[in-house]
Amino acid sequence: MSRHPTVKWAQSSDKLFITIDLPDAQDVKLKLEPEGKFFFSATSGAEKIPYEVDIDLYDKVDVNESKASIGLRNICYLVKKAENRWWSRLLKQEGKPPVFLKVDWDKWVDEDEEEPENKLGSDTDFGDFDFSNLNMGGGQGFDADAAGKDDEIDDDSDTEEEPSAGGEPDAEDSHGVETGGKPDARA
Repeated sequence: MSRHPTVKWAQSSDKLFITIDLPDAQDVKLKLEPEGKFFFSATSGAEKIPYEVDIDLYDKVDVNESKASIGLRNICYLVKKAENRWWSRLLKQEGKPPVFLKVDWDKWVDEDEEEPENKLGSDTDFGDFDFSNLNMGGGQGFDADAAGKDDEIDDDSDTEEEPSAGGEPDAEDSHGVETGGKPDARA
């Protein structure tokens, strides 16, 4: 009898993300039918333990636009839905889903949070928008003038640690003694 690997799933309006967690899977067989029949089988481990998943998806899918990727730790299947709409569940059967089936919260996006096709991206032109007025970062009590003064103090302290004329720091500097032979007060 075959075992069931953990199967995680998530969806968007046009795609299903199915991830089968099975490290070192061998002899992987995947079958997806347009009516929504999904079949997976493989063996894993030194004992070649057989694993199998045979489920009926909620609705029809586009087999030609769907893709699978077999990795070392899991098998990912990107399934294109036949219709761009949200499914109320993954399986055609109602009731409690099998115990091996879990929601993939890392990929999950709520229906009302899905961004439209013209979502903002790195190629968006913000024109003359001034980001300095957004007061981002710094938090309460952030004083830009004080931050500038701290920079000046740091600049002065850098001069004590400059290399000697030869371009290399003096050997004594690395042992906590200044070049004048006096113990380093900072240590």
